[in-house]
Amino acid sequence: MRLCVRYRYPAAAQRALGILSLRAAVFALVAAGSGCAAMSKNDSGPQAAASDPASGVAALMAGHYDSRDQSARDSDYYAISLAMIPIWPQRTDGHWLYVEQAVADSADKPYRQRVYRVSNGANGDVLSAVYTIDQSGRFVQGWRNGALDELTEAMLQPRAGCTVALRAAGAAWRGATTGKDCASDLRGASYATAEVTLDGASMHSWDRGHDATGKQVWGATTGPYIFIKRAPAP
Repeated sequence: MRLCVRYRYPAAAQRALGILSLRAAVFALVAAGSGCAAMSKNDSGPQAAASDPASGVAALMAGHYDSRDQSARDSDYYAISLAMIPIWPQRTDGHWLYVEQAVADSADKPYRQRVYRVSNGANGDVLSAVYTIDQSGRFVQGWRNGALDELTEAMLQPRAGCTVALRAAGAAWRGATTGKDCASDLRGASYATAEVTLDGASMHSWDRGHDATGKQVWGATTGPYIFIKRAPAP
């Protein structure tokens, strides 16, 4: 889907964060069984990348998404735009993506910017690690103006405990963070959880914050955000 840095988001973004906080994510990324659309088969799914599953998962992630359809059906969900852009293709230590989320009508004012590192784990699992970005304002819609070429690993800070471990589920991949490992102090939270399902056509992402007793204090309460992939990544 956090660091204790405080940002002054637009009002709509602040409201969205109350429902959709944490990676995205990714993948920040978040599955929920209920309400998920049927998974479509995709040639870049797990069967097509048996020798390097992380490559297949990164290909499924990459693209431009939004949650407009879900928002039109259910006013509890905001229309959010999500971009997941491959970066650093020359690297051999995983597949890296720049991730940007914004209220759809204010796409040039993102409320979350992250980098994901997608790598192979044990037993065929794929790990999506999350990093915050120093001076992130420099990279807003950076795929349009070449700004992402200036992004370096030295600008990244890992979010310890917030890695999502994904496992193949037919033509889809599903995963979540582990227990209470992902610390968060947003809106009185003690820790955050993230769940992800992706299939190449959509990504279901459910981020939630919990206080020390386990009570949910932010995030959607009835199910994940459903992001539909509208276009491939550049």
